[in-house]
Amino acid sequence: MMTPAASANTPRRATRYRKVRRRVYHMLGGEGHSDPWVKLVDYALVSLITVNCIFSVLESVENLAIVHGHIFHAFDRFSVAIFSVEYVLRVWTAVEINQPRFRHPFFGRLHFIFTPMAIVDLVAIVPFYLGFFFDVDLRAMRVLRLLRVFKLSRYSQAMGIMVDVLRQEARSIGAMLFVFLVILVFVSSLMYMLEHPAQPHVFADIPSAMWWAVVTMTTLGYGDMIPATALGRVVGACTAVIGVGMIALPAGVLASGFSEQLRQRREEYLETVDKVVRDGRVTRREKRLLEETRAALGLTPEEAARILEYGVKGGQLHCPHCGEPIHRNPLG
Repeated sequence: MMTPAASANTPRRATRYRKVRRRVYHMLGGEGHSDPWVKLVDYALVSLITVNCIFSVLESVENLAIVHGHIFHAFDRFSVAIFSVEYVLRVWTAVEINQPRFRHPFFGRLHFIFTPMAIVDLVAIVPFYLGFFFDVDLRAMRVLRLLRVFKLSRYSQAMGIMVDVLRQEARSIGAMLFVFLVILVFVSSLMYMLEHPAQPHVFADIPSAMWWAVVTMTTLGYGDMIPATALGRVVGACTAVIGVGMIALPAGVLASGFSEQLRQRREEYLETVDKVVRDGRVTRREKRLLEETRAALGLTPEEAARILEYGVKGGQLHCPHCGEPIHRNPLG
């Protein structure tokens, strides 16, 4: 039977446990990266990932591997230990994420394990442990260790914006890829029909002609497959011109999407500023909300400061007649 003292200590231990978990979640950057201690952890992990990638590249040089192999292996074991602890802590603190699907103690963590960044963290350590159970080629292990570079995407705001841009422009990019595929099949089939009689060993089949079409449309032109007939050269010239346009289209879509994504993030931050300054003062809690919003949206402190200054001094954010918000871009 539990004594009154023991039953009183149980909620205290649970509260202390949650505080520790929340603190670990905060240290791993779960609540933004503005805290000096969080930045220190970020810099340490980024440095460790960077040195890992450098060592993995250097280890592929045979002379360096022979002379300094023991250093490479020792550092790899040390890195795997750190990354393993980091992975376990991220799974443990996943229930602190402010999303309903992560709140369950078991299924929330299970959902987190299958998120993209958690998979990247797992891939960073799995190759090391596979060596204990399977006979793995060391060269393949080096290549797999280089996948740790993807862990840097967690600390890159630009990478987060680019992922959002790709998600936002997925339909446009998919349409362009479909057009590219149609042109590729048509041109390679036409080229096979024109060049196969003249060069049966070069344009042996349509898949071989597809290789020529890809390197021509991407303007690489390796020179390993060259049209010999007059009509083949005309088709080749047209394919190269079409390729220039096909390469330029995705660049324009991505540039436009990147600009639109930045505009949307600034507008979202502006709306948060509007709510905060509506009562004429900014409390400490509201400052923390602004900083968390800025970090989540990937805005620089300078951009956020200009938007905040606009919200405080730059003019009326609501229509004085109907009370509707006036959406203006303070960054021009």
